[in-house]
Amino acid sequence: MLRAATARFGTGFGDVLATSRVWVNGEPAVDATLVAETDEVAVLPPVSGG
Repeated sequence: MLRAATARFGTGFGDVLATSRVWVNGEPAVDATLVAETDEVAVLPPVSGG
């Protein structure tokens, strides 16, 4: 899934994915996770705060 997303949306998106958490339908995703048209995909980049 993650390689396919990088291929579709470009290397800039792949750079974001490399440091982000990716969830599919509320569950942590791995590269082997399959995504259907109706699935919800969340890309959560790291944040900092105080």
